[in-house]
Amino acid sequence: MICFPNAKINIGLNITSRRSDGYHNVETVFYPVKINDALEIIEAPQMGFETSGIAIPGLAQDNLCIKAYNLLRQDFNLPNIHIHLHKIIPIGAGLGGGSADAAFFIKLVNDKFELGLTDEAMQSYCQLLGADCAFFIQNKPLFACGKGDVFKPIALDLSDYMIVLVMPPVHVSTAEAYRGVQPKFPHQNLQPLIKLPINQWQGKIVNDFEPHIFKAHPQIREVKTKLIEAGAIFALMSGSGASVFGIFDSTPDVSFFKQMGCIVFDNL
Repeated sequence: MICFPNAKINIGLNITSRRSDGYHNVETVFYPVKINDALEIIEAPQMGFETSGIAIPGLAQDNLCIKAYNLLRQDFNLPNIHIHLHKIIPIGAGLGGGSADAAFFIKLVNDKFELGLTDEAMQSYCQLLGADCAFFIQNKPLFACGKGDVFKPIALDLSDYMIVLVMPPVHVSTAEAYRGVQPKFPHQNLQPLIKLPINQWQGKIVNDFEPHIFKAHPQIREVKTKLIEAGAIFALMSGSGASVFGIFDSTPDVSFFKQMGCIVFDNL
């Protein structure tokens, strides 16, 4: 069986407080976008894991798909499988690619082996794997709080707009992002802000990681500036970076980003 895990962007990201479990409390809006990995599983004589596409750093046993399999195998009599992950979603981009792979893997195993897991049960497994992993079970626009795994429904549809996402040749680790941020309660809660017209979002909906990430990596700030200059009605760094997205009401010319060495995804 095969599936195609998709990325997400964060429309706003407020880091509100530190938690005793090592995570931070946040508020954000997760929005799925059409950048997809490919994930296939087949039964096999012995466990196997291979990748193609973008190189994935680290050991295979540390991949979230393997960790998800080990969690499920504690509760279910699963056979050995061979996993093939073709990686398209950039790594270190704030797009949740690893979390998406793990969540879609759980859904894939649930379907293939008829485990009968509910969305709530699958989200419980995801919560053990990463802060934003559970989002990809529902995989629809959601307001998230807690450590990013407590969800509230929102009415948000950007299908009439064009989303352009630009990934500069920079890698930002989650650890780096959190080291430089000072948690604080936002001046304005994100839930009412997201209901404003999109052309009123800029300057009101913010990402708390931007100030220190932009200082450390001015290329990312430049990408945001150039997206706005190209006509974006709203632009923001996604998650902990390094990708930046712009929302446009018409098709922009963003070819110059490739001359900067950036990866560009458009018409999202």
